[in-house]
Amino acid sequence: MNRRERGSPGTVSVLPLDGIPELRKDDDLGHELYEAAVRAGGLEQGDVVVVAQKAVSKVEGRVVRLADVEPSPRARELAGPDGDPRQLEAILRETLRVVRSRPPLVIAETRHGFVCASAGVDASNAPEGSLVLLPLDPDASAARLRERLVGLAGVDVGVIVSDSFGRAWRQGTTDVALGTAGIAPLRDLRGTVDAAGHELRTTQIAVADEIAGAAELVLGKASAIPAAIVRGVDVRGDGSARELVMPRERDLFR
Repeated sequence: MNRRERGSPGTVSVLPLDGIPELRKDDDLGHELYEAAVRAGGLEQGDVVVVAQKAVSKVEGRVVRLADVEPSPRARELAGPDGDPRQLEAILRETLRVVRSRPPLVIAETRHGFVCASAGVDASNAPEGSLVLLPLDPDASAARLRERLVGLAGVDVGVIVSDSFGRAWRQGTTDVALGTAGIAPLRDLRGTVDAAGHELRTTQIAVADEIAGAAELVLGKASAIPAAIVRGVDVRGDGSARELVMPRERDLFR
């Protein structure tokens, strides 16, 4: 991984993109991001624009009204005495497999392969009485935003669609990359040699997740800032956030 040049240390900056209005279905999110970037001084070659998943989901219409959800018997069971069975039904509809549950908490595997709380279904920062779902294809969402930004700004930038995930064995959440475009999400160090001369056999760095986590420092659920520019880290390349999902045959915990 590099900063200004490959293999060379340097300064990394995280710039919040504020002034973006409340987003609704079919809004031009790419244009809103571009205008916010102009207010922040403009986009530069190699910047990575990190966008909160909820902003993407809202413009893609991935919002459901609780009043329109009829809970199934399984949803009522998983809701327990303290949960809303309509919300559990929305979670089940986004779930490929329930990994663990302790009503009303559900850890689920989504259709994307993500293992996360509530299949990514969330009521925070959602319209009253509604839930926001994950994008159907976060990599495609990132690609569309990147195409729009490159067209408007005339510079090569990467895009990450991020969301907050919990982690096994660790308290608290941190942002991770759900979708990527224009960047290499993993840095593969296998076959290289460390400072002590040892060959690295398994080391891969989740650079897209690191960048998403850095951007979250200026985002957050209460800040009303849905995006940020991370500058000074050269991760330009090809790849998909699906590369960050642990293959089932290597997963010791599912």
